[in-house]
Amino acid sequence: MRIAFDAIALLSPLTGIGQYAYELATRLAADPRHQARFFYAVGWSNEVRDSPLPAARTLLPWLRRFVPNSYAISRRLQGANFSREAKPGAFDVYHEPNFLSFDFPGPTVTTVHDLSWIRFPQAHPVERVRAMNRYFEPGLRRSALVLTDSEFVKREVVEVFGIDPERILAIPLGAGPLFRPRGQDETREALLAQGLTHGRYFLTVGTLEPRKNLVAALRAYAQLPRRTQDAFPLVLAGMKGWHSTELDRELAPLLASGRVRLTGYLERADLAALIAGATALVYPSIYEGFGLPPLEAMASGVPTIVSNVSSLPEVVGDTGLLVEPHDHTALCEAMHRMADAPELRATLAARSLERSRQFSWDRCAAQTMAAYARAAGGGC
Repeated sequence: MRIAFDAIALLSPLTGIGQYAYELATRLAADPRHQARFFYAVGWSNEVRDSPLPAARTLLPWLRRFVPNSYAISRRLQGANFSREAKPGAFDVYHEPNFLSFDFPGPTVTTVHDLSWIRFPQAHPVERVRAMNRYFEPGLRRSALVLTDSEFVKREVVEVFGIDPERILAIPLGAGPLFRPRGQDETREALLAQGLTHGRYFLTVGTLEPRKNLVAALRAYAQLPRRTQDAFPLVLAGMKGWHSTELDRELAPLLASGRVRLTGYLERADLAALIAGATALVYPSIYEGFGLPPLEAMASGVPTIVSNVSSLPEVVGDTGLLVEPHDHTALCEAMHRMADAPELRATLAARSLERSRQFSWDRCAAQTMAAYARAAGGGC
């Protein structure tokens, strides 16, 4: 098949959606059965980018914050560039892995990762919500097939938009080979750079923005006994996101104390080492379409403390401690249990590793390519 693939997500540092696009794109490019072309906002390529544009961390956030209608302007420009090659008959199918599909004269497959801008609009910039409300639904209804990361999101799409569930395929994500159990010899270099000791810190991973509910993690951690905080610092790994003023206020005294550490964005190899060396991953997100960090922790043999909402129970199952995301006391108690019970950590780590084997990027890619064939063949 001739496949058009929107690879714009690869131009920025790879968070969840970017990682999803990268894992699919690399497998698609390596598959001799297909001819894939990748769209990079200003043009097309046969190559899969493996590093973000340098300006993506500084210039793009500035433009989105200070340039009026930046989403609409960039959308029009990208759509024009997309259409230069995506002409009638040029491709058998087009995959949009990041919500907002362009106009395409053929079958489109669109991935919907979540409906967070609908369920929690206050957790997104106003301009982003406006763009999603304007562009998402028309593209959704044009799509021959819709992919979701979980059964939870599939149900949401059916409930909110009335899409026929037969047109929606829930295809779980995976954890790459970087995420595996590691001993302290393997993690030493990465942890030394952060001043950490293998097996002696709590970790939370994700963009520092309201939906990740990191304020709850900080408040819960602050309730721990001082001896536990001294023995197990809390590490926040992720780049700064939108509307982080409240988080900054909560962070300031804990950062000054040294008991909370902020790493910023990490390359994947360093992140994998940081996850593998953690006592537990703390992930109190209020809403997730899948939740890659918990799965990556599970694949690393690291137990998790996660919210009991949205897709997270579907991913974690009985391998972690599930808590109500706004119950700071329950979250604190879960962290205390993890710190004080090595036998509990060992039991959950073994369960986590076993369950993680149900998820893989190879399986995700194979099912996605089968969806291309179904869409291109009209069997929807």
